[in-house]
Amino acid sequence: MTPRAISQAIAHLKLDPAFAPYVAKLPRPRFTTPGEPFEALVRSIIFQQLSGKAAGTILKRFHTLFKDNKPTPKAVLKVTDVKFKNCGISGQKMGYLRDLASKFLDKTIDPTHFHEMTDDAIRAHLITVKGIGRWTADMFLMFTLHRPDILPTGDLAIQKAIQRVYKLKSKPDVKKMEKIALKWQPYRTIASWYLWRTADTGEGDW
Repeated sequence: MTPRAISQAIAHLKLDPAFAPYVAKLPRPRFTTPGEPFEALVRSIIFQQLSGKAAGTILKRFHTLFKDNKPTPKAVLKVTDVKFKNCGISGQKMGYLRDLASKFLDKTIDPTHFHEMTDDAIRAHLITVKGIGRWTADMFLMFTLHRPDILPTGDLAIQKAIQRVYKLKSKPDVKKMEKIALKWQPYRTIASWYLWRTADTGEGDW
């Protein structure tokens, strides 16, 4: 995501009176250079339901199985059950990773077409993979493809942050979140970045 796009998003979000104070006080969003789509999805699967530290250790072990520490679909399919388990990868995730690799190889998922596909079309492709749901697809769209207008309605931290920012009595449901977020379009990814920051830092308690 370019600095110019982020600046445009910030200016737009400041038009929302409830959101503007958070934009003014919190740091400017930063997005790291995106990695390869296959590697990003491998990482997402390995990190599921694990602490960051534990998952990072497993991912590092897994990378050592490959040339230049770079997993490819073809190479992943050659990894034996024993090697998966020695890395700390469960049998269930082993199946997820193999399904992901197979779908990249048979072009069920073809990242060369992502640039011409809508957000919803990419989601639909990704969730055909075992172990990948809407939340993982949204994270991929936001942080690997840098799509600017993603609202991860299934993310608990986002739900709690919207409740805090808009002083709601309870966590909003999907319909309520989407209604509130209409004013953030087409920059809901940046808005979500700020919402996560309020949850991480406690800034929502002003």
